[in-house]
Amino acid sequence: MVFKGAAATGHRAGLTDGESRMVQSPRLRNALTLYTTVDDIQCHRARLVLAAKAVSYERVLVDRADPPQDLIDLNPYGSTPTLIDRDLTLFDTAVVCEYIDERYPHPPLMPIDPQSRARLRVAAVRIEKDWLPEVTTIRTGGRPADAARKRLREQLLSTVPLFKASNFFLNTEMSLADCLVAPVVWRLSWLGVELGREGKPIVDYGERLFHSQGFARSMTDDEKAMR
Repeated sequence: MVFKGAAATGHRAGLTDGESRMVQSPRLRNALTLYTTVDDIQCHRARLVLAAKAVSYERVLVDRADPPQDLIDLNPYGSTPTLIDRDLTLFDTAVVCEYIDERYPHPPLMPIDPQSRARLRVAAVRIEKDWLPEVTTIRTGGRPADAARKRLREQLLSTVPLFKASNFFLNTEMSLADCLVAPVVWRLSWLGVELGREGKPIVDYGERLFHSQGFARSMTDDEKAMR
């Protein structure tokens, strides 16, 4: 198994992924609360870290066009993912993910040595700056989407040697980098990006992660419907 254990997502009985909902004041909560949208890669990234840690949390689905007032009160940007841990409010996905990894140290999702940790952080920055804008352009549609598909495919194929080198991305064990890469790979067919034979190592990488209970439980219903 890729993930150590299965995460409880903290959904309330009787509510589905398709429903945005308000929750009690964060000062009254005893568990982690994650404000997340239903189909955003960065939100999926945070949920995947929580799933890898087998952490129980409350998932609050947010409508991007109409964020709940309590999120706006907690986070001046009203952005997702936003993580609440009692009186602590965190936003910016990298901050959220690294906090979860340090707060719940087993299994660790970052290597011990500083150089490897720095290498993974730089890779995440490159993905955020190079891959994710192309995903946004594709989702927007229109003529620019076709060019964005081509660019994203080329960028992914340029990383094939990294996927060949190990079962995981730039590391011998699953890391925080995989929690960003895997949601992108999951969405490729939905985005209309076909990697072909050249991209088989990337497809194989994805299948290894996708067939785990943890990955399945990290997803919303909207994300499950992408494949």
